[in-house]
Amino acid sequence: MKNLNHIIKSCIHGDEKAQRELYLSYRTKWYMMAMRYGKNKQQADDIFQEGLIQIFNSLHLFDKKKGNFNTWSTRILIYAALKFLKKHNWIDHFKNLDEVFDYEDQQETVFEKLAAKELTTIIQQLPLGYRLVFNLYAIEGYSHKEIAAELGISEGTSKSQLSKARKQLRVKLESHLSNSHHG
Repeated sequence: MKNLNHIIKSCIHGDEKAQRELYLSYRTKWYMMAMRYGKNKQQADDIFQEGLIQIFNSLHLFDKKKGNFNTWSTRILIYAALKFLKKHNWIDHFKNLDEVFDYEDQQETVFEKLAAKELTTIIQQLPLGYRLVFNLYAIEGYSHKEIAAELGISEGTSKSQLSKARKQLRVKLESHLSNSHHG
């Protein structure tokens, strides 16, 4: 891709060729992210579409002095995903939680054995609350405090959701890995 700043400026001025070039350069990364937040392809498509609209409508706000485009566009896509999921009553998925227990995952190297596509498929199977917290914490690097503020839940709920997500992921991953080795 030629000069990103030039492409962004051209996009802002309505240059369809530049818009297409920007889209083609980032679509896979953006779509994979949408897939992690959606529970199925239809939701992922909706999140992706919403995210694209937000990214292209907000290009004039991008400031290369404040960070790189990849980080900026990722954040916009996350907000689009959260907005979409909020609209579909995701808050119900955080109710009736058990006690928080501190639990650190000792087997995260399992992730290294899986292709991104397989991992995304497994993450999609998590209940929404688990999926949101896992994505924001483990993949996007948010703190529990930031997640709590973003999702309107307590830090304890965020920690609990992460712990439960990791447990469920471990079971799914172990099952997936043993099936793929014996299948």
